Amino acid sequence: MSVSGHSRKKLDLTGQRYGKLTVLGPAANIGNRTAWLCRCDCGREKTVKTYHLRCGHTKTCGCQNGAGGSRSALGLTYIDGTCVEMLRARTVRRNNTSGVPGVDWQEAKGLWRAAICFKGKRYYLGAYHRFEDAVKARRLAEENLHRKFLEEFTQAKSAGVNS
Repeated sequence: MSVSGHSRKKLDLTGQRYGKLTVLGPAANIGNRTAWLCRCDCGREKTVKTYHLRCGHTKTCGCQNGAGGSRSALGLTYIDGTCVEMLRARTVRRNNTSGVPGVDWQEAKGLWRAAICFKGKRYYLGAYHRFEDAVKARRLAEENLHRKFLEEFTQAKSAGVNS
């Protein structure tokens, strides 16, 4: 067999630990990247790309972003990889140039792009000629994803405090 016809042996990470994650087995690819189903020490499962495990980028399911880490020390609450306080505050990142979270200008295409991240996944909301349309798409996605999540968190927290 020629060198060009040789295929690499697939890496098996099953059973290995990366931070607080234990690899349970292969998962469906994320895009064209190999991914693995992992169980966090907190009991939740998360699908993670091989590279993110091996380079140390992902070490937990996001439950507390690594108990005792700098973010949990700041009193931030993570649920399924989503920070409750950042959603409530509607934080705009320092590198944001539009002033609206999840909306950016695509110079090459001459369009405004809208996207939203939630529970470890990025959702592409479309590309728009008008800035206002991209903002509207982002706000609608926030309403559909974030509002219910925050209401459920608040109710669960109230129920836990009152019982």
